[in-house]
Amino acid sequence: MEIYDSNHIFFNFRKITFVVFASIYHVSNKKYNCKIRILMQIDVDLLFSWGAIAKKYKRNEVVFNENELAQFYFQIIEGSVRMFNSNDEGKEFTQGLFCDGDSFGEPPLFIDEKYPSTAVAFHDSTIIKLSKEKFLTILDEYPTIQRSILKLMAQRIHNKANTSKEIINQKPEFRVLAFLNTFKKKSGVAEKILIPYTRQEIANFTGLRVETVIRVFTKMNNCNKVEIIHHKIYY
Repeated sequence: MEIYDSNHIFFNFRKITFVVFASIYHVSNKKYNCKIRILMQIDVDLLFSWGAIAKKYKRNEVVFNENELAQFYFQIIEGSVRMFNSNDEGKEFTQGLFCDGDSFGEPPLFIDEKYPSTAVAFHDSTIIKLSKEKFLTILDEYPTIQRSILKLMAQRIHNKANTSKEIINQKPEFRVLAFLNTFKKKSGVAEKILIPYTRQEIANFTGLRVETVIRVFTKMNNCNKVEIIHHKIYY
């Protein structure tokens, strides 16, 4: 695992190239074959000036475990992180997926609680870590950042409520469509794009059985709602 200190000299980023202006990143992402404008949750230089470090995590490497005491603020520079729960039978339910520029796992920092979910690197990722104490001090020192974090928390609560409503009330096809629409909206691409998730991963996101997801995509492909090419899903 590579670690970068507050000199924040980054190198060997093969997947994406950063052009930095303040806290705004213009990213050319080969995976989605598009350019995405990313706004970092908190300015990277500010985080480093307060003693943050950046670590590289390999795909599926644990960032923190469920029931672990929350001690750090996390923000993604490159890559993605999946937060999930699993039951005694090993079935997983994905609580959230966080990508370039996103922060994650903040709520327990405010209430001295343990993490309710496990977080793992969904892809190879570079993630900033800042101690809880310094993160809370930043919020006290910078009211605009505090308001931004409050807005973020409110948005996530709102999204979680909508997701719960879809899971309780909607049929499997509606759940899958809601997931696809959310992903496509976040990608910022209007035309049909590759959905870079397996059927099992989509089942984890939607709370469905993988067999149900497979049947849904077969039906949607027959109705031209999605296009399946060489087992890849395009929407």
